[in-house]
Amino acid sequence: FPWICFFQKSAWYLRKELPVRIAHRIKSIRNLPFILGCNPTILQVHELYIRAFQKLSEFPPIENREMEGLYCQLLQQLLDDHKDVVTLLAEGFRESRRHVKDEAVIRSFLDKTLTSRLGMRMLATHHLMLHEDRPDFVGIICTRLSPKKIIEKWVDFARRLCEHKYGNAPRVRISGHVAARFPYIPMPLDYILPELLKNAMRSTMESHLDTPYNVPDIVVTVANNDVDFIIRISDRGGGIPHRYLDKVMDYHFSTAECSTQDLQANTILGNMVDMVNSGQSSPMHGFGFGLPTSRAYAEYLSGSLVIQSLQGIGTDVYLRLRHIDGKEEAFRI
Repeated sequence: FPWICFFQKSAWYLRKELPVRIAHRIKSIRNLPFILGCNPTILQVHELYIRAFQKLSEFPPIENREMEGLYCQLLQQLLDDHKDVVTLLAEGFRESRRHVKDEAVIRSFLDKTLTSRLGMRMLATHHLMLHEDRPDFVGIICTRLSPKKIIEKWVDFARRLCEHKYGNAPRVRISGHVAARFPYIPMPLDYILPELLKNAMRSTMESHLDTPYNVPDIVVTVANNDVDFIIRISDRGGGIPHRYLDKVMDYHFSTAECSTQDLQANTILGNMVDMVNSGQSSPMHGFGFGLPTSRAYAEYLSGSLVIQSLQGIGTDVYLRLRHIDGKEEAFRI
């Protein structure tokens, strides 16, 4: 009886919900402008979704533990098959971007596709992780998440990447409500934080090439309240040039348009972030998808991502996310 009330109901919901969501994604790809829909890389994504829809919609009713176990195997297989979808979309849109002038269409499609994908991966991963007995976790929900600890994890990773590329990395100081703990889902932070920290470190090092072993610290501040929590990342990397400020949140805008040196740094660091993320989720990378995807994810989670640039000094990035146990409604996956 407890199993029926817990795992089976979760599996029943996914069996009904996932094919519907995937069907919407197939329809949205088919409604793209012709030149985009014909791109071989985007067609590859289309085929991945069609195969997933067929496998999920043809799966028989889940009436016992054995069937639920087989359904879990299918979910894991699909998660693995789709882990590179963001990379494929980025490549496809980069290849076709010069043929499409309507940025609003592209932004709308990518926002909906990427956030829907995040939602589906969270639902599927949550069901799989319900079977695991982990301290302080119920599925993908950490009941006592420490923003400081998850920031430290990605700071250590980003610093190693930066040291590999530049020979050194900025120190990172974490301040504010460092002792805060609350229920939250780490997965979205594991997408967003590496991208923001990577950008802060890269800009810091690129603006201090003459003194690579004497660079300013990056300051990360955590603020927690009853409604939401905010993570501010402040660097002294010279800020974003005025001519690029309105473009940094556009999909497929990258430092390739700034300089070859910037592109190389962005691609190398981005690809390394891909490697660590590839085991659990699709990556962010050097195709100019990192910041707009982070923004889309934050807004999907009833939050926001805001950039304040002090040209000539540095950049402050504010990631604001709503609590899932706060006084106001948080978000629906």
